[in-house]
Amino acid sequence: MNPLYAVAEIRAIEQQAATALPPGTLMQRAGQATANAALDMLPFSTNQARVLVLAGPGNNGGDALEAAANLTYSGVQVEVLHFPPAGAPSAERTAAQRRAEHSDARFIDIGTSTMAGTDWNLVIDGLFGIGLARPVSGALRTLVDTVNTLSCPVLALDVPSGLDADTGAIVGPDGVAVHATHTITFIGDKPGLHTCDGRDYAGQVSVAPLDLEPRQFPPARMHLNDVRFFARHLKLRRQNSHKGSYGNVAVVGGARGMAGAPILAARSALHAGAGRVFAVFADDAPAYDSGQPELMCRAAAGFDLDSAVLVLGPGLGTAPQSVDLLKRAVASASPLVADADALNLLASDAALQAAVAARAAGCIITPHPLEAARLLGIAIGAVQADRLSAARKLAAQLRATVVLKGSGTVIARPDGDAVINTTGNPALATAGTGDVLAGLCGSLLAQGWPQWEAALAAVWLHGMAADVLVNDGVGPIGLTAGELTPAIRAAINRLVQQHAR
Repeated sequence: MNPLYAVAEIRAIEQQAATALPPGTLMQRAGQATANAALDMLPFSTNQARVLVLAGPGNNGGDALEAAANLTYSGVQVEVLHFPPAGAPSAERTAAQRRAEHSDARFIDIGTSTMAGTDWNLVIDGLFGIGLARPVSGALRTLVDTVNTLSCPVLALDVPSGLDADTGAIVGPDGVAVHATHTITFIGDKPGLHTCDGRDYAGQVSVAPLDLEPRQFPPARMHLNDVRFFARHLKLRRQNSHKGSYGNVAVVGGARGMAGAPILAARSALHAGAGRVFAVFADDAPAYDSGQPELMCRAAAGFDLDSAVLVLGPGLGTAPQSVDLLKRAVASASPLVADADALNLLASDAALQAAVAARAAGCIITPHPLEAARLLGIAIGAVQADRLSAARKLAAQLRATVVLKGSGTVIARPDGDAVINTTGNPALATAGTGDVLAGLCGSLLAQGWPQWEAALAAVWLHGMAADVLVNDGVGPIGLTAGELTPAIRAAINRLVQQHAR
């Protein structure tokens, strides 16, 4: 079910498989898989197609050379820009180079200006693979910059050159990476293709397992999010039910000047199906929400925090009464979703963090990268440099389910298992969408969903709602958080109709 593997795991799988195969078999299979993918991308008769193959000095370059030879066998006009290794190449790479040289592929030496002025139908990026540890520099950096100006499709092999396959970050603080339209990744999928910069640089990702058998793969600790992970909790509603059947949610926040945040979260909880939703305000509560009068507005003073699933933090502020609310919420027996200012307050109080970690009812926390950095006591750049590691550390630290928001949102739990979400788009990069997500998490918890599945489903639905709206022409530019809630409701109902038993 959409497993992801770290580079070290892929290396181990590859080495183990190679011991039982003739030398060079995996490289030959990778070259054939690449050629097949390339042929699918060419828009017309192959003998009219012109393909540029960038073959780097390592085994990734060997994969590219194998692909170049195979493409010529299909009649494609292939030109190879070859960068030989500085030291002794592997036997497999030497054999791949020999096959390419003995094919109809033309080995060329052109400048970047000539390359940019040529009408290519496809560029195959085989410069650097999953082993890249240093930023792309010098002439190769100029080459990557030139590739990124081309208007033709770009097919990256294993990972776009310059991108870290584990983290999705571009290698080096001032590094560059190939901006691929497609990536064919070998043996198993890599987490870095789906989070951080990976979603911008990898394009459409396909996996070529190179004919390895499932038994050759270890159990995966990382996956791409999928409806199958939470589908069993999608249930048709019984006729014989009432509002009490679907739980209570209390969104606690709304310090003076920030009343909109809890309203957004509360509306999201209501549209996602909670039976009753309270908007609980740290300061003066409005008489009612004129846009959603079904919400019950209450003052935090005297509100029973054991009476509902708690969504704590939207617009909470950092005043002393906000700290008191956080302490009351953490001490309560209710399931808790902590977001926004609740996280900022937690970051400055080690005792409260310990109390969260000890909660019997558990906790979902939904930080953006800066909030995660504060909780971990590190710079935001360190969080973004390795989002998976940051989410896992935070989950272990707080014994909580962590939703680290961003491109390729990471959901992690204390045992180290992690999921990267695939839905969502830049429309979500606007104020209030995090409040909507927090309310959605709380609503699913109130309806009886387990904590882990509630987080997976909420993140998937939140992103899917944005995807549907963008497909319908609402965004990505200018989409507002409030527009997500009816789209989330529609997505939930569609899923129930498709998956409920």
